[in-house]
Amino acid sequence: MVVAYTLEHHSDYWVGRFTAMASSCEILCDLEDEATARQLTQLACEEARRIEAKFSRYRDDNIVHRINHSAGVPLQVDEETAALLDFAAQCYELSDGRFDITSGILRQVWRFDGSNLLPTTEQVQSLLGHIGWSKLTWQRPWLTLPAGMELDFGGIGKEYAVDKTALLLQRHTTASLLINFGGDLLATAARRQDRGWIVGLEDPQHQVTTLVARRPTAKEFELVQGALATSGDTHRYIMQDGVLYSHILDPRTGWSVRGAPHSVSVVAGTCTDAGILATLAMLHGRNAEKFLRKQNVKYWCLR
Repeated sequence: MVVAYTLEHHSDYWVGRFTAMASSCEILCDLEDEATARQLTQLACEEARRIEAKFSRYRDDNIVHRINHSAGVPLQVDEETAALLDFAAQCYELSDGRFDITSGILRQVWRFDGSNLLPTTEQVQSLLGHIGWSKLTWQRPWLTLPAGMELDFGGIGKEYAVDKTALLLQRHTTASLLINFGGDLLATAARRQDRGWIVGLEDPQHQVTTLVARRPTAKEFELVQGALATSGDTHRYIMQDGVLYSHILDPRTGWSVRGAPHSVSVVAGTCTDAGILATLAMLHGRNAEKFLRKQNVKYWCLR
């Protein structure tokens, strides 16, 4: 497979860049060898696009399409899809239903396209009957999804891709890598001279993430090993009568979560864990920080 990417040399590390999952992606490689950096970037790009092709809801040739058109007929899924379904089930239970991969159908009435048009109560109510993890049957490896319901892995897909890419690349190098897919990232190990990667937090006004090798400033920190993920409403919201309606929707009501921070960033061992904690914090609305304090993780809430 030939995959388009760019590769740049920065003092003592390489940066490979490509696009996947509607995001700018980059791989920072703490090594001198160009051939190895090129190989790692190629592998990362292929893996990110493989996961995108397999789990995107916008395609008609993948497992998600088959699930969403199964119309109540039991469907056997592969091991990778089963693992994601297991994780989704766990997230649903631990969040008391706040995180639900069947809620993507709400996009039919919520359109975060820069307009100020809100759905009606009747429109939202018409979809609630098609939302709810408890309404499907999951007995590994068989999934039965009632007709009219859909699954959407978008809430965990990018973070999952970061973790899978890290595991793949670590089979090819022991060098420190920083994998960044649209601001969700993971550092595999300490850099040479026991340094870390300097990571800048996203600004709710500008959404700029700085990934450079230098001393951190007030809005930056050094990430030696582990993951950082961010959830927020900066780019996707509806503003009506001075009230901001976030794209973070509560699947139990079908309505936008109120009072949540503009963004939540969480550090955890894996990008998947960091991502779900950031998302759950947003789903807790005004109680986001109260939720995060109980998780024993490093976090930032920007309001």
